[in-house]
Formats: sequence, C-alpha cells, structure tokens
Amino acid sequence: MAMPDFPAWERQVRLTGACANPIRLRGYRTVVDAGTGEVLDHYCTDDEPTGYRLVRCGNRRAVICPSCAQVKKDDTFQIGRAGLVGGKGVPESVAEHPAIFATLTAPSFGAVHSRHKQLGKDGKPLRCRVRRDAEPCPHGVVMSCRERHGEGDPRVGQAMCLECYDYTGAVLFNAYAGELWKRLTIYLRREIAARVGTSRTSLGKVAKVSFFKVAEYQARGVIHFHVVIRIDGPSGPSSAPPSWARVELLESGLRHAAAAVYVDLFSRTVRFGSQLDVQPVSQAGDGISGPRAALYIAKYVTKGAEIAGLPPRRIKSVDDLYWLHLPAHAERMVRECFALDLDPAHRDIAFARWAHMLGYRGHAATKSLAYSTTYGRLQQERRDHQQAERRHSQGLPPLDGRNIVIDAKWRFMRSGLAHGEAPIVDAIRARQRHFRSG
Repeated sequence: MAMPDFPAWERQVRLTGACANPIRLRGYRTVVDAGTGEVLDHYCTDDEPTGYRLVRCGNRRAVICPSCAQVKKDDTFQIGRAGLVGGKGVPESVAEHPAIFATLTAPSFGAVHSRHKQLGKDGKPLRCRVRRDAEPCPHGVVMSCRERHGEGDPRVGQAMCLECYDYTGAVLFNAYAGELWKRLTIYLRREIAARVGTSRTSLGKVAKVSFFKVAEYQARGVIHFHVVIRIDGPSGPSSAPPSWARVELLESGLRHAAAAVYVDLFSRTVRFGSQLDVQPVSQAGDGISGPRAALYIAKYVTKGAEIAGLPPRRIKSVDDLYWLHLPAHAERMVRECFALDLDPAHRDIAFARWAHMLGYRGHAATKSLAYSTTYGRLQQERRDHQQAERRHSQGLPPLDGRNIVIDAKWRFMRSGLAHGEAPIVDAIRARQRHFRSG
C-alpha cells in the first residue's frame, strides 16, 4: 500500500468489482472517427503506473470468484424477471401471458441421507429416512436413518449403501439430461398442439412457447432443472397469446410430456423422475410471483458440483482421487465416469472429460431466443455505461451516433492475484458487500 502505484491499482480493482482472479493485459485501444480519421480516444497500458490493465475473470461459480458470480447472478435475475414482468426491451404486458415455474428432478438411484426442511408435529425437522421394519440390504446395511440432519451435515446426499447405489444410472442421467430437456421441449409443443387440435407447425403461427432453464446439482450429485415456461403470441412477448392459452394447459402438457419423454440407450432407458413440482407464475398471489421465480433461477446459476463435494477444477485421471480426498459417494461417481469412458457402448461421450461435473455436459443456464434479453446485451450495456462515465470524467464528448473504428491489441500477461494483494482485495470486496446490503 505504500507503493506509489497503489492508487492506480486500487482503482482498477474497484472497476473489476474486486475480482478474485483478475486477468492482467498489456496493450492499447484507439477509437477513430471513420469519416474524418480523427482520434476520439486512445488508451495504452504504458500510461498506467502498474503497466497493465485488470479485467474480470468472468467466472460464474461463487466458490471461485464471488464478485464475478454476483454479476452473473444479477444478470440472470434481470433476464428472468424481464421475461415475466417486462423491462430490458420486453413490454410489461408480458406479465399477463400464462407462465409456470417448474422443477424437473431425476429418478431415484438408491437410498441417500436427506435433510428435510419440512417440520413435523413436534415442530422439529423430519427425520432422515424412518423405516420401522427396515431389513438389511444384501451388503448388510440397514436402509433406515432416524437422525435429523442439520445444515452442513456431510452425510446429506451420501448413499446409505455404496454397493447398492446405481452409480451407472446416475452418471448416465447427468450425461443425457441435456438431451432429455431438448426432447421435452419438442414433446411439450407437440402436446400443446394436440390439446388445442392443431399441428405443431400450425401452432408456431399462432403461439410461441418460450423458456428459461437453470441446472442445479442436488447433494446426491445428480442434476435437476428449474425452468420458467411461457406462452406468447406468434411474435414473442410483444404479441398477445391466443385465447386458449392457459396456465392449466401448460401444466397438464408439461406433466404429460415429462412422463413420456425418454432416451433409449443400449441397456437402459433414461427418464425424468416422477416428482414434478409446478407453480403458476402470477402477480395475484395464487402462485409464485415473477420476481421471486427469477430470484430462484438466479440463485442456482452460481452453483456447481461443489455441493456434492467436487473441486472447482477438472479431474484429469483416476490418480487425482488419491489426493483430492472426495466424499465416498462423489468418488464413486467420478470413478464411474472414467469407467464409462472406456465402455465401447458410450464412445459418443467423453465421460472422463466431464468427470469433474459428474457426467453433466450442459450449460448452467439456457433460454429460448424470444424469452427476453440476453447476457451479451446486458454486458454491452454495462460496458457502454462504463465507457460513457469514463469519457465524461475525462471531459471527452460522447460517442453517440458517430461511426467509429476501433483499433485494439491486447497481450495476456497472467491471471490471479500477486502475493499480498488478496487481503486488500478481500477488504475492498467486504466494503462493497456492506454497500450493497446497506
């Protein structure tokens, strides 16, 4: 902090939001008027006392970078909220369109320890897995647990019997969950078309089904989906849905499609689980409100497989398990990924590449094009705002409406914080959190 370049470094840290793993770049950026050739703006890292520029890492996972994960969470909330109540280029009339918030789960692959949020008659959380006449499994484990697991209990999500649990089925479900969802969107549109007495092609001329989905890991290491589904008119959120579009139609169609969709493999069939929670999105209080549904979607986008005990990095080989010290349940799933990678029946999937994700290959969040705005547009708005503020502070004229050409060249130096920088960044981040909560 006594170094003369500390104020310039601290300013850059604040601009990156106190990123935990910033990227250091060296280079320049020149903005030129395309018509006159006038140089409107020039920036070079040689003019910085530090000799470099700090840029956000952009990682969405809170365990890696809390600052960038918060930005991702905020953007996800804005995308989800805009598609349910309007804003960010979406008309407010979209709040009148029928929409549901659903949770699609995986089937059971064996008994696991669970933490129940529901309270019993005694006002205490329900016990884990009470079976009065439970008998031992073939491996001598009694499939019953009378304990009330608290938050942070390492046993939550762990298989009661590692030998009885279907690890092959769990990994295959994760690997094909994206394909299941793809087929579900097709089945759902087909089901809605059949219920209103038209074809799927004709349905697209009068209505459009949009969605916003986020994937979440359960403590048992299996993926499930939280999704918002909405019916619009043929032009998307700007057009009114047809008169037959109802929340009840969406719910019944989704339940039928989720039960019917499957992926047929060589030795088994991959399906969604029987538990399907569906709530109508409504501002009238008879369901879940639009902002609250968007908050649920945003909540899970910053999480990953760490809830099951996995590290936030790739697992390159089975030998890594000897020093990672994973929970026994998670280790079995990782070993199953490497075993399936050698199985000739599954050569189309590189299971070993996705071992750190327990076989899941999909994105954390996906949405249909017509749902609302995009991450790219929100990021561009943020960059434009920062550039406008910088130009204003430097007394430069705005670039609005001018035809410009940008000449830039950047060279990567390294990423991460240097020795001694982390405590200062943590202090800056703590002040920012206090400012947000205040």
